[in-house]
Amino acid sequence: MPPTQAESVIKNIIREIGQECAAHGEIVSETLVAFMVKAVVLDPSNGFNTDRTLMKGDVQKLVKLCVTRLLDSKNPSLDTIKMQVYFDMNYTSREEFLEEHHRVVESRLSSVSREITDSRACVREELESLYRKIVSYVLLRSGLGSPTDIKIVREATAALQSVFPQAELGTFLTLSKKDKEHQLKELTMIVTGIRLFNRDCGKGGEGIDDLPAILREAIPATTQHVDSQLEVVQDRAYRYTAILEKVAKNPLLSRELQPYLLKEALYNVRQYEIFLQIILPTFIALSNLWTSFQDETVLISILSNLTTHLEPFLGTHELFFPEKVTQALLDGVTVKTDVCRMKEHIEERVNLADFRKLEWLFPETTANFDKLLIQYRGFCAYTFATTDGLLLPGNPAIGILKYKEKYYAFNTRDAAYSFAENPENYIDKVREKAKKNAELIQLLELHQQFETLIPYSQMKEVDKHYIKPIAKCESSTQTDTHLLPPTIVRSYEWNEWELRRKAIKLANLRRKVTHSVQTDLSHMRRENCSQVYPSKDASTQSMREGSSRVPRPQIYIAGFRGGHTKTTYEVKVNLTRAIDET
Repeated sequence: MPPTQAESVIKNIIREIGQECAAHGEIVSETLVAFMVKAVVLDPSNGFNTDRTLMKGDVQKLVKLCVTRLLDSKNPSLDTIKMQVYFDMNYTSREEFLEEHHRVVESRLSSVSREITDSRACVREELESLYRKIVSYVLLRSGLGSPTDIKIVREATAALQSVFPQAELGTFLTLSKKDKEHQLKELTMIVTGIRLFNRDCGKGGEGIDDLPAILREAIPATTQHVDSQLEVVQDRAYRYTAILEKVAKNPLLSRELQPYLLKEALYNVRQYEIFLQIILPTFIALSNLWTSFQDETVLISILSNLTTHLEPFLGTHELFFPEKVTQALLDGVTVKTDVCRMKEHIEERVNLADFRKLEWLFPETTANFDKLLIQYRGFCAYTFATTDGLLLPGNPAIGILKYKEKYYAFNTRDAAYSFAENPENYIDKVREKAKKNAELIQLLELHQQFETLIPYSQMKEVDKHYIKPIAKCESSTQTDTHLLPPTIVRSYEWNEWELRRKAIKLANLRRKVTHSVQTDLSHMRRENCSQVYPSKDASTQSMREGSSRVPRPQIYIAGFRGGHTKTTYEVKVNLTRAIDET
């Protein structure tokens, strides 16, 4: 389905759901309906497949489920979602609150400013009327008094005449429109300063409210109200948590009590607590800002109104869990605060030797430890996944696990060890639980996993959420003596007279001519060179002498000396060996 066609179908579904709710007397905003449609589709128990196109029967089923959930006035989950949508649509940063207020003021003054800048007054009556308009503009823009009060108008006129007499209107009319607007703003600031000075001296200041006194009363009253609401909702959250822990230890109680309803109520009060904690620091900052009292008055009015409108979303608690029922369930149970739970396991620490491949962060080794964005708003992911949605705050002092560039805190060391063995398993369980309870997506800040549900107030701050830890370590640096190689120009000369001498020398060289002569001996001679092969040692081999070995003749003759007789007998013995024996 093309994107444009899909968008048209979604708008038609939202419009149909809104009409159905209006027919039953319930007016719902398109934002709430869109959020509910996404929540119903994500819930696996409803059987919607996001990978295929919705048929007519699927659309009817979706509309019916959404209308049923939106008309359920006794559902803590729906109250939580309504609270989230209301807060997201009405709360923004301090700068945007004041920017919107200034935009409204500028739009109201645009008609008066246009009459002044477009005026072409010439006669005396027209000039007097123009001057009165300037006085009205100064009073409206400064917000210090009404332009219909005669005393205030006289005081403002006197202050304006001291710096901008009526005789200078001619010069004012010759200016361009942009310069006129700029001069009107400057005159407003000057007149406002004069009136404030006169008020401080006791010689004027009609219609100027005592803003410091007003804020001195308003800020403590508002912060006291927010503190009391925060204390009540935290106490209720601690009670619900204690009851759910009791049910987890004794499964038989789950038959008498509906744990899922109590968990939805816990999600509701935790969300309200988080919203109050977001608003509360703003009031503390207001008390230190005395230079822009009017802006702070507007801001405190908006925030006070916002906290008042958040209270009705807690109405279902008294209906399902009145004080008597809560006290009966708390019989024999110790209600623990978040601080008490952290103190119970403050001595437990993760041993780095047990994890070679995982990175753990501790307060003493990480400089910006308190600024790390912990997943699930700091709640223990392991406890939430293993107890089917119980919210227990994590204790960062045990150790923060860094897994895939995200940080996780745990309420006990055993929970940290179990989670570290298979993080993906528990992360998937948290995601699946959030699909069934849509209010958990904003409560646990799972917008990155459900990108289409990111609140508008957090769209601009998505990149700011990624804060990398700064590990502490000892380091040293050394600066080289010469970062760049030295550049020495040998031909540079600083002496002016030396430069003149070189210039004269070069000028004289231009008038010189080089001559050459030859003699009879050098005539037609030139340098010659020839190349020969270098001599090398060489040797040859001649014939070699050969010989063969023959038997040496050995012949012995006996009887030469004679004997006892006169006749001599010679005996010849040949002892030479045969050739074949050698």
